[in-house]
Amino acid sequence: MPASKWLRVLALVSPIALSACQSFADLASDPSLSPSKSPIIAENVRSGRLARLGALQHPRILETYGGEYSNVALERMVAGIVGKLVTVSENPSQVYQISILDSPVVNAFALPGGYLYVSRGLLALASDSAELAAVIAHEMAHVTSNHGILRQEREKEAVLAERIVSDVLRDKEAGRRALVRGKLDLAQFSRNQELEADAVGISAIGEAGYDPYAAAAFQQRMAAFNAYRSASGANDKGIDFLSTHPSTPQRVALAVGHARKFGGRGTGARDRESYMRGLNGMLFGDNADEGYVRAQRYSHVKLGITFEFPEGFDIENRPEAVLGGRSADGAAIRFDGDEVAKTTRLTEYIASGWVEGLDVSSVRAASINGLEAATAKASVGRWDFDVTVVRANGAVYRILTAAPAGSPELSVLASKVRSSFRLLSASEKADLKPLRIRILKAEAGDTVATMATRMRDVTSAQTLFRVLNGVSEGQALEPGTLYKVVTQ
Repeated sequence: MPASKWLRVLALVSPIALSACQSFADLASDPSLSPSKSPIIAENVRSGRLARLGALQHPRILETYGGEYSNVALERMVAGIVGKLVTVSENPSQVYQISILDSPVVNAFALPGGYLYVSRGLLALASDSAELAAVIAHEMAHVTSNHGILRQEREKEAVLAERIVSDVLRDKEAGRRALVRGKLDLAQFSRNQELEADAVGISAIGEAGYDPYAAAAFQQRMAAFNAYRSASGANDKGIDFLSTHPSTPQRVALAVGHARKFGGRGTGARDRESYMRGLNGMLFGDNADEGYVRAQRYSHVKLGITFEFPEGFDIENRPEAVLGGRSADGAAIRFDGDEVAKTTRLTEYIASGWVEGLDVSSVRAASINGLEAATAKASVGRWDFDVTVVRANGAVYRILTAAPAGSPELSVLASKVRSSFRLLSASEKADLKPLRIRILKAEAGDTVATMATRMRDVTSAQTLFRVLNGVSEGQALEPGTLYKVVTQ
């Protein structure tokens, strides 16, 4: 598997088509609610500018998020939820295509023309059909309200105002205040869109027979998961459902207020058991094509390589690179790959122009755990860089370590990372398997602690078990009830 395929540089998704949200499932909107790999409805039913915008962005979305996650049980389950929501929609003729994205990031979003996306990461976090219905209904509301297009128009207005301020106004302070007001107005506009989608979505799930209080429950679950990520050092700094849908007490209170219109708690179906059974065996976390992050170690079975990030670094496994960051001083590490001819010496490659601010005199040939390598130093602005390239199994990998200019930590950090880079042994490859959601029935005497012992290769297993299953501190498990654990 060549490094260029694994570490591809992905085309950016144009913001023109995205709704105010961000990340899930496969095609699921024909009348029989049977998922299909052939989106014939896009050709036969959709028409107009919005449909063309969505169709244009759809393949880019799939590429950015690792493609579609193929799982027939999940596809049928999600298709059924969409079907129920369409029947109560203000526009039941609207065609929807929902794709499960093969991404561990918790995300959901919509494109104009009825394209809906939910990540398997979000599926793992939801605890029942009602909670997933709340997310999907929220995204459908963005589509029917044309929020993506309206936001695009507001952004264009903000850009025009900024140009007028910078090009015309002589009072720079007045101009600065005008720009600040413009940004605040846009933020408030987005917030209002989110609250509007909340209201429409909660109304839709209530009318479809789901528990309307599920929306508030999922918002609280997102807050708990965000706290878990931050505490475990697994916090993803990218744009996702958690960053675009902050779960504030005020927002939860508003969601509860909308739900009360349908009656007291316990109103409507949650459909927990069938949802949980649908999740059984679903991939959790990184997939094999992107490699695995376990604690501070990154390993890729197909590429046959592994290395470690220093303690204190948060790690983010993106399709285009593996990134590590340390908030204390801003130090960062980037690992990616490139295709380099076998006849090209690595000292020549490192000086071939792809490193900005390179100190040519610092380029050195090296050997790392028996592998051909080269190192160099570079400086750009306020940052110093250590550059390491290594050839392994015919591919070339790049390790860039950055620290504030003059930091004595740079050499220490870079040395730790590159010295840990090595080939995986056959036994290590055999032991590295993807993690999956497994559904277990609690027996008499089972506790959070006993269930958490069945989890593998996760941080703070008891906390993650509580978050994934909506079990609060001190709450006892119910014998006979299904729960999620993460294991191989």
